Amino acid sequence: AVIVLALGALVLRNYLASPPTPVPQPVEVEEPKVMREIMLYFAAPSADYLLPETREIEDCQQEEDCLRDTMQALIDGPATSSLAVLPAQTVLRDIRVEGSLATVDFSADLVSLHPGGSFSELMTVYGVTNTLAANFPYIRQVQFLIEGQRRESIRGHVGIAEPVTVDFRFAREPAAVAPAEPLATDPEGRN
Repeated sequence: AVIVLALGALVLRNYLASPPTPVPQPVEVEEPKVMREIMLYFAAPSADYLLPETREIEDCQQEEDCLRDTMQALIDGPATSSLAVLPAQTVLRDIRVEGSLATVDFSADLVSLHPGGSFSELMTVYGVTNTLAANFPYIRQVQFLIEGQRRESIRGHVGIAEPVTVDFRFAREPAAVAPAEPLATDPEGRN
């Protein structure tokens, strides 16, 4: 009886000393994110016209969030061989829409880090305006602000003191991929 009691005490001690079996927690299944396709306009490698590039951003409930995310994607730059139209360090300070006019307020980095030149400024101005109009068709004009103030131009070439009207004349569709050349065959029809 003493041995049975000792064994029982030993089993009871081991049972009480062992950690409790964890209760499995229900696995939270994250809802898949709803994505929204947007069109961004970047400068062609030759820097003399704009090329569209599609991108996906997370869909948003508020128009301001969609506008902000679209402009941030433009600031982030192209995923192709196209050229950025805004310096990467540019900060979007504010964006708002009243009717068909979008007012976009950028940090001073847009000016201080911009390479300048007529074509480069055209690509910046119309890269922004075309991107906004392509994704928000009711936007027909864009007022550029730098640190909350109107400026005559970015670096002296393209006027931005007044709202800029959307103009897709500076944009081109990407060149279609040329079909592969057929394999050459010898005169007897063998490859």
